[in-house]
Amino acid sequence: MTAKQKMSRRNFIRSSVVMGGAWMVAGSIPVESIAGEVRPEIAKSESSAGVSKVYMLKDITPQNMIRLYDALGRKAKGKVAVKLSTGEPGGHNFLQPALIKDLVKKVNGTIVECNTAYGGGRADTENHLKAAKDHGFTAIAPVDIMDAEGEVALPVKGGKHLKEDFVGSHYLNYDFTIVLSHFKGTAMGGFGGAIKNISIGIASSAGKAWIHSAGKTKGNPWGNLPPQDDFLESMAEAAKAIIDHCGDKILYISVANNLSVDCDCDSSPEDPKMGDIGILASLDPVALDKACTDLVRVSEDHGKIHLIERIDSRNGMHTLEYGEKIGLGSQKYELVKLD
Repeated sequence: MTAKQKMSRRNFIRSSVVMGGAWMVAGSIPVESIAGEVRPEIAKSESSAGVSKVYMLKDITPQNMIRLYDALGRKAKGKVAVKLSTGEPGGHNFLQPALIKDLVKKVNGTIVECNTAYGGGRADTENHLKAAKDHGFTAIAPVDIMDAEGEVALPVKGGKHLKEDFVGSHYLNYDFTIVLSHFKGTAMGGFGGAIKNISIGIASSAGKAWIHSAGKTKGNPWGNLPPQDDFLESMAEAAKAIIDHCGDKILYISVANNLSVDCDCDSSPEDPKMGDIGILASLDPVALDKACTDLVRVSEDHGKIHLIERIDSRNGMHTLEYGEKIGLGSQKYELVKLD
């Protein structure tokens, strides 16, 4: 794939933003009518048995990252992969090394990433490692670009769009995965959280194209994208491959700060229009992503309308609906506030 071909994805995203309603989903709920309808504590009225717990702390500090990790009660053992976004050069909303350093060191983790499929400053291993260094990640832990030496295929059991998920070959070297996500908007999926981080994030460069095209090509997907729901469902199916591979050797922590409508793969993201929410953690990625989106919707911050519009104009909640359907987790949860 040439740089010119890869960069066409950026042009596609920019044009979609300008068009505004081009991705608006028929029948989506108007932004103004959403606030107050969904309460994050919904599961408390039901039996706690079998209901996923999502733990939360409002203060975004290194100490609270560790508190939430400990609250999950699942110890990371063996060789630990810490999956996060190293952030596109030019961007600034990605999780800062100072915030995550203590947690990464506590688990003796390696920061893991894969190269991008859209050009930019992280499309090859040399430049990706430079970006990781420039953003301060190599100063706190080893950084492994997992598709530096190729990819491997993980099976997608019962997949409608994908039969295989192509991930960086180094991923098989790890015993445990901590999914450390920056929750925010994205131009293509509506929002990015735990499910996006383990699907698009762990996929190799070609594997990312495979997901974006709903299993049609590992080359340039940007000129012939599938129906939006097919892409969202493909993300959920790729996430299933990772979850099936890991079993109980995975956990999820999301930081809802710097709540831009754009993802950390954007070199010039829009500034956040709403304030930070906090840190959330769960053993259930669907519940975690649902809790993050719920907290945006019930926020009293008027700036939330921009992020809600981004989520709903891309039909982003369908990722969770389909993810629940194929067994990734549950949209019903109990929010446990630790502060």
